[in-house]
Amino acid sequence: MANVLLLDANEVAGRAMQGILARGHHHCLVAADSAEAWKILHERVNVDLVFLELELKGEKGIGFLQQLRNDCFLKQIPVVVYTTVGDHATVRTVLQLKVQNYLIKPYNDEHILREVIKATANPWRALQFEEEKSFCAQLGIAPADLRAMREDLAASIEKSLAFFESCSASRNPPQVLARIDALTEKAEACGVWGTVEYLGLLKEKAEKDDWTFFKRCPEDLTYARELILLQLDPKRVPAGALSAEEKEAQRESEARALWMQADVDKSGPMVSGEEAMLQGEALPACPAIDSVAASFQMTADRTTTNLTQINDLVAQDPALATQVLIAANHLEHDEMTVIDDPRAAVSLLGNIKLSGIAKTLPTIPARHMHVPPISWVQFWMFQMGVARLAQFTARNLEFDSLAGRAHTAGLLQDVGKLILLKLFPFAFPAVVNYAREHKVTLAEAEKKYLGCTTREIAARFAAKQGLPSEFCNVIRWADAPDHASDDIELVGVVSLARDLCLYNHVGFSGEMVRDIAPSLEETTAWQVLRPRVFPSFNIKKFESDAHALCSELKQSFAGKQQSA
Repeated sequence: MANVLLLDANEVAGRAMQGILARGHHHCLVAADSAEAWKILHERVNVDLVFLELELKGEKGIGFLQQLRNDCFLKQIPVVVYTTVGDHATVRTVLQLKVQNYLIKPYNDEHILREVIKATANPWRALQFEEEKSFCAQLGIAPADLRAMREDLAASIEKSLAFFESCSASRNPPQVLARIDALTEKAEACGVWGTVEYLGLLKEKAEKDDWTFFKRCPEDLTYARELILLQLDPKRVPAGALSAEEKEAQRESEARALWMQADVDKSGPMVSGEEAMLQGEALPACPAIDSVAASFQMTADRTTTNLTQINDLVAQDPALATQVLIAANHLEHDEMTVIDDPRAAVSLLGNIKLSGIAKTLPTIPARHMHVPPISWVQFWMFQMGVARLAQFTARNLEFDSLAGRAHTAGLLQDVGKLILLKLFPFAFPAVVNYAREHKVTLAEAEKKYLGCTTREIAARFAAKQGLPSEFCNVIRWADAPDHASDDIELVGVVSLARDLCLYNHVGFSGEMVRDIAPSLEETTAWQVLRPRVFPSFNIKKFESDAHALCSELKQSFAGKQQSA
């Protein structure tokens, strides 16, 4: 099946062409003017042939044909002029623009279908690329290597779109020329000549300080990228042929593949640690799972003054608890101390401010956390388990003043995963899979992909937003309590609770654990806490009671999950 574009303002001609091509099992798109035709060609990279009427409303088809022949990418697309105009001068001019054929209306089915066969026998898009077999032999590489090089070029173009979009404003020739040269080198190395030619034109414009050309650069480079992707996968459906939902699904699929297929051991992190932390700092609020944010907004929008339901939501969600604490600590209030209790924060904020927070929360689709056996529900269970165990631990170790804050700190301790899901949704499954395959911790895997850990990203975000420092310290050091210099008891309590939930399988955080759980006395958290508890403290009884609580929590969470 071929994809054909007809540029003709006559509706009857459009219907006739569509009928003829449908009988040959081909697909026909119709444009009434050159602007519409140009848009279709750029959105649908898989157009195989253009039929062109020279007489258009307010313009001539020759101008559109000339525009095609001047374009780095589209100059080789086959065009058949099918028109009512037949004078010798026009025919001569058109033939000089290298059309496939010049036909005079009315339409002839046999002629039309023959032109389609001719156009698809040697697809024009193949001329954009060096032929695979001979090129691989010339370079001494395998076809799989050439494919990987072209995939890398497509990914590099994608990463460069935002940069080139800003060039017309930033006008920094050295930076621009360096980026163009880097892309050109990659394009030449894998024989993508249409892109090489375009980048050459782009370089020429930059050297002449012609920055107006760069305004359309993202559109052109997106087209170049789509050409490469279609060459790699001829069955690929171009983004322009998809609905908004299908476009988003395709974008997600490509982004996921980019992260999942990256060889970070060879290429290094996908982003620099500093860039990841800066992007985290730039978030306006703590991201929440979409369903949680929706429930929070529905509840906060009610006019009732009873805040019980909001308190229940906030007390059971790391993102909501984080954000209400941040918002409350930005308020002017009578208390001389910081607000570290989410319930107190909710009361201070009130319905109107809570409703405003709910409307501006960045959201995360729950599906982005689905990396079996981990899911949003399993992750939530783990956070709630750590909160409950942290409170239990504080009370049993007789840190009574910490009990309330320990619950909140336990709930917030892994909020960095939510920030990661907002910034780089498909980094999370890539990190989890890498940790599993290489039998390393999530923190080690995060450094491979991000150049830093999610704890570092979250700690920077929390400090910038004004979250109480004790919670910032817990977020940063919960998996390395021996490195904490402040709030050591709170960090140790949460770290111990985290170990208990990990080894008792209360929910799932993504962290892989040993088959045989170590005793609490072997954990780093206990080494930190031991000098701070009474010598008579019975660690064995505490451990037994903690395991019993973990079993109770697992049964409770399982019951809630079944009810849901």
